[in-house]
Amino acid sequence: MIEFLFFALVAAGTGWLLRRKHRQRVAAGPPAGIPGMARRPAGEGRWRPGRVYAEGGAARWEPGRGPAVPLAGAREGSVRAPSVREGLAINPGSRIVACAAADGGPDVEIAVMPPDLDELLAGLP
Repeated sequence: MIEFLFFALVAAGTGWLLRRKHRQRVAAGPPAGIPGMARRPAGEGRWRPGRVYAEGGAARWEPGRGPAVPLAGAREGSVRAPSVREGLAINPGSRIVACAAADGGPDVEIAVMPPDLDELLAGLP
C-alpha cells in the first residue's frame, strides 16, 4: 500500500514538473532560426545539429556546441535529397543544400526539412 502511494506521489510530481516546463516553452514562443544539420567540409565529416540564422542578409550557422560559422559569402549551389547512407545520420525526408564558400574556404552542406527549405534559400545570397 505504501509503495502505491509513493509511486502516485512521484507520478504527480513528475507531471507537475513537465507541465511547468511546457508552459515556460509556450510562453517563450518559437525559437528563432531554422533548425537543421550541417557538415563542413561538404561531403566529409559528421552532421552537427544547430540552427541557421539569416536576418539582415548576414546568414550564419550556429551549431549546438561550438563557434558560429558565418555564411555571408556562401552561395547556394544545389538542392538534393539525402542518399541512403546520409539518411541514416539525418532525417531521410530532409533536403540538403550545398553552399559554396566565396572566400575559398570549405564548402558547407545544410540539411533542413522541406517546409523550412524556402526560408533557408531566401536567406542565402
